[in-house]
Amino acid sequence: MNKVVLVTGANSGIGLALCERLLQDTESLQLCLACRNMERGQAARSALLTSHPSAQVALLQMDTSSISSVLAAAQEVKLRYNRLDCLYLNAGIMPNPQFDVNAFYKGLFSSDIITMFTTGQGIITQKDCVTADSLQEVFATNLFGHFLLIRELEPVLCDAGHTSQLIWTSSSNAHRPAFNLEDMQHQRGTQPYSSSKYASDLLSLALNTRHNKQGLYSSVICPGFVMTNMTYGILPSFPAFLWTMLMPVSWLIRMFCNNFTLNPYNGSEALFWLFKQKPESLDPQAKYHSSTSGLGNNYIQPRKMDIDLETSEALYEQLLHLESEVRKKLKGKQK
Repeated sequence: MNKVVLVTGANSGIGLALCERLLQDTESLQLCLACRNMERGQAARSALLTSHPSAQVALLQMDTSSISSVLAAAQEVKLRYNRLDCLYLNAGIMPNPQFDVNAFYKGLFSSDIITMFTTGQGIITQKDCVTADSLQEVFATNLFGHFLLIRELEPVLCDAGHTSQLIWTSSSNAHRPAFNLEDMQHQRGTQPYSSSKYASDLLSLALNTRHNKQGLYSSVICPGFVMTNMTYGILPSFPAFLWTMLMPVSWLIRMFCNNFTLNPYNGSEALFWLFKQKPESLDPQAKYHSSTSGLGNNYIQPRKMDIDLETSEALYEQLLHLESEVRKKLKGKQK
């Protein structure tokens, strides 16, 4: 039977590159592009069908920052498909990034230069906002919307005698110090993106603990440093001439630090590689990093994540509690 694959955040960047690679590998799959902006989603679908005219490519409107949008999209998926083989949890935002130029110049002449370039640690902060559902936007988009989607799709993911995959697009910017269980939504901090990505690492582990016996397996990847719309969004306070000067430096750094994947195709390497693996053979505590050698060859580097089972379970319980609260509010609005 043809595999059914759903990709969130599929209309550009790493998500679109992944879709292209999946269809290049086999057109005998049912591919569903879950996109917030349907106009951009339709453009992505048209581009994929131009390259692969016989492919089965469907569109699904979904905004992971909106509870009602996620619930409606999940219902539509269950109407279209009786099973889901792979769910890529790729949609994500980094809103209003602030680039600290002074910290950047200091970092250029410090021992932390490689870490600074590869993770943005110390030079990037964000200003979050609140959604119509009264949730922090980064938390809702990057984590909670996906959590709710998984919960809603359990009937087509946890099918008896059938193995399914969840694959999260995380980041090397997922740092334990940025995350606090007592401030799960990161209302009081300045690193909501890092917090949400660390939380997705934790959630992946909890999902494995709870669902492996049902044939559902969760894995986490890091695409490396990729030039996408999200990356360019960091640059308004970064002088254009300096960015141009630094591009050759980026290629040079890749000779020594291979997570400088730079383009979406290279960045999607781990996402594509995991699709080809047996989920039960993967390490639930590893993050699979897309890597590109100085000669341009792509490969995968698994690295242990800085996570623990106790914290992952505590996060899962808090997410369940929040889910119950938002569902009650939604029912109250519908009355």
